[in-house]
Amino acid sequence: MLKHSDLKPGIKFILDGEPYEVIDSTFIFKGRGSSTIQAKIRNLINNKVLTKTFHQNDEFEEAEIDKEKIIFLYSKNNKFYFLHGNQKIEIDKSILGNKNLFLKEKDEVIGIFFNEKLIGIELPLKMQFKVISAPPGIKGGRETPGTKPVIIETGATIQVPFIY
Repeated sequence: MLKHSDLKPGIKFILDGEPYEVIDSTFIFKGRGSSTIQAKIRNLINNKVLTKTFHQNDEFEEAEIDKEKIIFLYSKNNKFYFLHGNQKIEIDKSILGNKNLFLKEKDEVIGIFFNEKLIGIELPLKMQFKVISAPPGIKGGRETPGTKPVIIETGATIQVPFIY
């Protein structure tokens, strides 16, 4: 069991049956009163960020989050399907956020599991995409080069630096 004083950045715990991760925490001590922790926490399922105050008698269960390699299969009707072992797993587009803009079929990603349920994904640090559309760069009177929008094969628009 975790106590309120254990809530440091990076700690994952269960609050109201859902997993949370501590983003930032501040220890607050009031004279003659008990200490409290003011924490900014992120829900690992829906990515909502909350600021909560935890008191000295609060206890939490540590969240067991598993990360395993999964393969993206396809998407249909705002649902995304992944292969985990020999099992097909479905996840809603709203849970993925804009990570779905960088998924290609047969891509290997890291699946984040809580209670054996897929709650999110982590993309690899480096990914390769074909450029579909890139406007010509216009050299301006800048000290440093700027960026231009480029559309990649998945339909996502990203900013890339000018290359002269």
